[in-house]
Amino acid sequence: MLCCGSRRGRAQSDELKPPFGIVARAPGCGYSRAMNRDDEKRIAAKLAKVMAMLCVRNTHLETIHAGMSPITRTGDYSDVFVVDADGRRLPWTDVSHIDQDEMRDLMREIVNRLYTFHLCADDPKLQAQIERWMGIAGKWDGPEIDQRMISGDQASMRCEGPAK
Repeated sequence: MLCCGSRRGRAQSDELKPPFGIVARAPGCGYSRAMNRDDEKRIAAKLAKVMAMLCVRNTHLETIHAGMSPITRTGDYSDVFVVDADGRRLPWTDVSHIDQDEMRDLMREIVNRLYTFHLCADDPKLQAQIERWMGIAGKWDGPEIDQRMISGDQASMRCEGPAK
């Protein structure tokens, strides 16, 4: 998080108040206490969950997720097929579930929400949204380090799926 002058000198007792309990280490920020690794992990987990809720889940992704889900008896959807307008019978596992326009719109919305979250984290209205959704997001499983992201291997960061 950026160290903003408007945050200087504020009491930071609530971990979800900007900068979410994470001690800014930039010179002149006004924060002096060092944070231990466990505190940093706990706060990062809370921040990741609330950002996922506000910036990813509550987006067009909900519209894509809405609707009927097919029934599978095998558990891997290999027994589910889609019949298209030309009468082709396509395996469910080979069918795209989101088109390019939907993906572009979804990514724009997520980027805009992440941008807003970072720049407006100290806005009282956004703080109210964070507090509202933290109760739900706080019940999610704890996050884990994604080694694929750290590896820098672009192919391993993509969702594993059937070869096309």
